[in-house]
Amino acid sequence: MIRILLADDEAMVRAGVRAILDSGGEAEVVAEAGDGREAVELARAHRPDVALLDVRMPRLDGLAAAEEIVRTVPGTAVAVLTTFSERAYVARALAGGATGFLLKSGDPYELLAGVRAVAGGAAFLSPTVARYVIEGLGGGGRLAREAEARARVAALSPREREVLGLVGAGLSNPEIAARLYLVEGTVKAYVSAVLDRLGVRNRVQAAIVAYEAGLVDR
Repeated sequence: MIRILLADDEAMVRAGVRAILDSGGEAEVVAEAGDGREAVELARAHRPDVALLDVRMPRLDGLAAAEEIVRTVPGTAVAVLTTFSERAYVARALAGGATGFLLKSGDPYELLAGVRAVAGGAAFLSPTVARYVIEGLGGGGRLAREAEARARVAALSPREREVLGLVGAGLSNPEIAARLYLVEGTVKAYVSAVLDRLGVRNRVQAAIVAYEAGLVDR
């Protein structure tokens, strides 16, 4: 069972999200917070598998709370759940270490899939957010970024490129192990090596490189 901390300043929203999570049979909400500061405190107290945070909350916004949880509760994966898909929110959430970015307007399946992915150590971006990221968060220079990504990926071994492509597709370590007929520990070592050789902080940033290098179908 995936243990969830749910943070949103609107009780009705929390009730709706909790209902969706309960319907999947894979997750349980172990704590709820109405503001970002409370979310950080509850994350430290409960050590959930996933902290699901709204962006706009009183006392401490969700993005600052995400950064604090990533820093102080390393065993908890952070996913941002919001109605706001503006590029500044996406950029800051990803830079702060969040490995999931979900929109409240998305399909309930997206929420369940996203929670499952980040809890398993994978990355998950809603399709709308993925478009922002892949297109450079709305900026230019796409061809240059793609060329740079291909050059970075060329330095990887064939197996490392294969692993990177599966990371980009949102697969967790156990799923990659099953796909490639490897033991999970070997996959973990490959993922760590890929992150190190690409010079990226987490699986989301690695997934972006995979997309820009053409290792993942768009």
